Amino acid sequence: MIKRIAIEQLKIGMYIHDLNCDWLDHSFMRTRFLVKNAKHLEKIQQLGMHDLYIDTEKGLDVSSAPTAAQVESEIEQDLTHIAATPDIPHPVVLTAERGQARRIHQEAIGVVKTLMEDVRLGQQIDLEHVNPVVTKMVGSIFRNQDALLALTRIRQVGRYTFEHSVNVAVLMVSFARTMGLEQTLIHNIGLGALLHDIGKTLVPPEILNKPGALTDDEFVVMRGHVVHTQNLLTVVPGIPHIALSVAAEHHERIDGNGYPYHKAGDDISLYGQMASIADVYDALTTDRVYHKAMEPHQALRKLLEWSNHHFDSALVQHFIRCVGIYPIGTLVRLNSGRLGVVVENGRQGLRQPVVRVVMDVKRRIFLTAKDVDLSCLPIDSDERIIGTESPAQWDIDPIKVMMLA
Repeated sequence: MIKRIAIEQLKIGMYIHDLNCDWLDHSFMRTRFLVKNAKHLEKIQQLGMHDLYIDTEKGLDVSSAPTAAQVESEIEQDLTHIAATPDIPHPVVLTAERGQARRIHQEAIGVVKTLMEDVRLGQQIDLEHVNPVVTKMVGSIFRNQDALLALTRIRQVGRYTFEHSVNVAVLMVSFARTMGLEQTLIHNIGLGALLHDIGKTLVPPEILNKPGALTDDEFVVMRGHVVHTQNLLTVVPGIPHIALSVAAEHHERIDGNGYPYHKAGDDISLYGQMASIADVYDALTTDRVYHKAMEPHQALRKLLEWSNHHFDSALVQHFIRCVGIYPIGTLVRLNSGRLGVVVENGRQGLRQPVVRVVMDVKRRIFLTAKDVDLSCLPIDSDERIIGTESPAQWDIDPIKVMMLA
């Protein structure tokens, strides 16, 4: 049985099923292993997480600990509560914004790539090359944020650093808009997010692109990218203070277990706390060396779980309202036994998104793709989302489904 225990309850002889810190840099090559000795135990306890999951069939038990299923059920109830909040209306329909959003997304990736190449050559960052695309991103988000949010799900091999920077910027602009922040402020937040990983250009490529696990010393070098970023941006003429906060604090955690300065609580700016959430969400939903990408709904569960210690719980709830409890690209099962991919957030609420139906589970056949707006069904319809599904289990590629439009 899989159970969640507090880090203080971990003992030699327990079998770790999940370190529960996929967002955290660590040198463990495996996340499932037996705790064999005191040195092993001490190293785990120093990682900075507050709880983890054990497999009681392979090691010692904690009888009072909740099961993984119980934890998941509680988190789903929390998500249901968050979903009661009305959605922010979009002044432009999604189909009208898609083409422009694609162009802006590609332009932003190109800008980040060029900036990183310039920094490698010792050139200073010029905000005149960055601000225009941030302005376009903010405009697109205000017209219909779902168009750009959908593009954050599309990944290409070898472009992680560029795509991650753009994705975090999209998420942060959407996040800030959901919180009702002023548009100039949102621009500065987006600027900081787009530049938040620029310091990785100064990390040795053999460490940055290492295909295997990093050593403890290599992790120290990798974590140095935040200070590199801060140093690079501090000397940029006209850089807004808010943009600096986003870039310098995106790896800090409210319990003080982040880096590089181990800031805690209110010592971290609002914008740094927001950036830590957006950065982790995008990292969790991307295939990396140390973990396979989580499905979006699962990543939101983790953010909620970690908001007990690592993130501000109110901000996590705002973020979930931003991306939806079933984020775009999520494979969901409907009450009718059909499967579909969420292609647009709910127009009348977070539990009623637009779903592109592609499979009949009962008959195990693929269907001609059809969009179903769960907020616009006949009054006598009981169609609704009853859960999420693994795309791999059903041989469905959510990205391909989304691109059918």
